[in-house]
Amino acid sequence: MNAAGFLAAPPLTDEALRMFDEDIADTGHVMNNSRLWAHRPRLAAGLSELLGAAGAAAGLDFRARGVLIAACASAAGDSYCALAWGSRLAEASDADTAAAVLRGADTGLTARERALAGWARKVARRPHGTVAEDVQELRDAGWDDAQIFAITVLAALRIAFSAVNGALGARPDAAFHATAPPAVLDAVDYGRPIEDETSKLG
Repeated sequence: MNAAGFLAAPPLTDEALRMFDEDIADTGHVMNNSRLWAHRPRLAAGLSELLGAAGAAAGLDFRARGVLIAACASAAGDSYCALAWGSRLAEASDADTAAAVLRGADTGLTARERALAGWARKVARRPHGTVAEDVQELRDAGWDDAQIFAITVLAALRIAFSAVNGALGARPDAAFHATAPPAVLDAVDYGRPIEDETSKLG
């Protein structure tokens, strides 16, 4: 088992092995961030449950979730989540739209999605600098107050997840060299570099 970012390899507990098996089933390899979170699998499970609940409460479909997370990750300078969710957003829309969101341009988005992306960036960059007018922009785009609260919780939880991964040195998986669309790869010119293709994926 490879090291987990700046940490040693996690103990191969039953919970950790379940995490790794889920990764292999989903992606074909053990993800680098899973190696980190395998040090405390119950924290990973709890955070995942909260993220799912926040997304459901916000009423986000897969594309809208991709818009929010890609915008949030790029604003925070998180290459890992930007590549992961930029690729997913490309599947739900197209690669140029995903790349635009990652660059902050938002071409190809609906007005409702543009408001969502703009708010996610504000939460990521300057949460204490928002004003009432920023929230009103979300309302004007069709989001109600209960959704706005859940959207904000989701963005904040994604930032927390990103902070743990980034601080502890998790690099984007080598698989992104092959799986991420070229437009997404070109747009993500920040954060930690993708690991070498020769690295052991597990």
